[in-house]
Amino acid sequence: MNTYLYDYGDKLYINLTNKCSNACVFCVRNMSEGVGGNNLWLQKEPSSEEIIEELKNRDLSGYTEFVFCGFGEPLFAFDKIVEIGGFLRKAGKKVRLNTNGQADLIVGRNAAERLEDAVDTVSISLNASDAKKYNEICECAYGEDGFFSMLRFAKECVGRVKRVIFSVVNTIGEDEIKRCEKIAADIGAEFRVRKYDVYASR
Repeated sequence: MNTYLYDYGDKLYINLTNKCSNACVFCVRNMSEGVGGNNLWLQKEPSSEEIIEELKNRDLSGYTEFVFCGFGEPLFAFDKIVEIGGFLRKAGKKVRLNTNGQADLIVGRNAAERLEDAVDTVSISLNASDAKKYNEICECAYGEDGFFSMLRFAKECVGRVKRVIFSVVNTIGEDEIKRCEKIAADIGAEFRVRKYDVYASR
């Protein structure tokens, strides 16, 4: 059975795809079949209509946030994010996108503009302070271009999306964390250090 929606705490997560342009060494997919007892490997990707119908049939009042985050990179289902996120925002819900940020390589250069009415928050996994280190950790399908694509996307989101957050896992070391924090500050994004475990990206 495909798990498209799953609860974690007081948030509802939306699992749209298993496709990803990264193969991060710390990825939850290396350690588990899913999160919180939910198997997140998909046999079939959902349509935006299927997700919206599921949302209409649920009581959404108890959720504080709706998060595009599953067992793949949500940007590979970008049009669905725009449609589903727009539906949730019109219903007065808070919406977050968790992403590797390689938008102009996956989607095209107008991604940030198209997200304005679909999400309140974009949380981007930074994870390293330069392209070489990033590619060593994330094993990006686009090579070092993935790092620069991420930075461009973050800059384009600032001023368009209410909150832009750069995050790193705490295993990269204190000096590297400080360098990453400076990158976030220079771009105008918030900065978050995530504890490394199977729930690190939540």
